[in-house]
Amino acid sequence: LRVVLVTTHVALREVPRLLTVEGIRETCVSAAAGLRGLGIARPRLALAALNPHASDGGRFGNEETRLLKPAVAQARLAGVEVEGPFPADTLFAQAARPESRFDAVVALYHDQGLIPVKLASFGQATNVTLGLPIVRTSPDHGTAFDIVGQGKASPESFLVALDVARELARQRD
Repeated sequence: LRVVLVTTHVALREVPRLLTVEGIRETCVSAAAGLRGLGIARPRLALAALNPHASDGGRFGNEETRLLKPAVAQARLAGVEVEGPFPADTLFAQAARPESRFDAVVALYHDQGLIPVKLASFGQATNVTLGLPIVRTSPDHGTAFDIVGQGKASPESFLVALDVARELARQRD
């Protein structure tokens, strides 16, 4: 399951204010470029909705109509194969299947995207920062400063992140 975030570490209450058509479009463009860098020639993206049931026709908010649909249209004009917005509660289960028609999900905020990833593969997932001139990866659990010096840390997810970094560096050569 590949997930790209529009916003990062921000309070949930701030997410609607931080979402813009431009930011969502740029995230889709960056996601597609990053996936091409992984060897996926024509990446197919799914955009997760912000509101339950993708707003249900405006019943739960207007962000899908006001921001997400225009961002999808603009990303398509930029050559990105993206669909959505889709209700997040079902999208991730569909995207995680091997036969999924999507190569990645564009999630709008941290927990929307990372809860499914960590539920499916905690300790085996890797954070890859897109759009940098260098390869940058990190373990899926973050820094784990809370367990420093306690003998609890496992190197497993670090080693997975290192393997991913090696593979990405090989693909760049």
